[in-house]
Amino acid sequence: MAEGSVNVESRTSSQDKRWTIMAALLGTNTAVMLFQGIEQEANPTKIRETALAIIAATLPFQGIYFLIYTFVMEHDAKLTEEMRIRLQKASALCQLVAYISLVGVGMMWYNISTYVGLFFIISTILAIIFIRLAMNPYRISEAERSD
Repeated sequence: MAEGSVNVESRTSSQDKRWTIMAALLGTNTAVMLFQGIEQEANPTKIRETALAIIAATLPFQGIYFLIYTFVMEHDAKLTEEMRIRLQKASALCQLVAYISLVGVGMMWYNISTYVGLFFIISTILAIIFIRLAMNPYRISEAERSD
């Protein structure tokens, strides 16, 4: 392996999970934009248009997430701690904005069926909360450290 190349095996499990979630979200949103965009042209509805607008607004943030991720992987040894923290915050912001796209997907489900859409939106909100909680690093309190 070349000295400057990215070693995929060196990624942490948490980084892999985030990358996988974002890749799945980007693929899903791209497919939704394509197929629902075609349907919107043939049979326009206001709710579908709003949903597509929400998804379209989140796509650049999903792309930026991958740019940040790749940049950090390629330049990890050269980054200062301050720059690493700034990039992590930017990455987290991009993830949160990307999750908003699920509201657009839910709106389209709601347009098809009220119950399916409602339950999709509720489960999406819960899933986002669970993902964020699960991905937060475990923090030991100061009291436990002093023991």
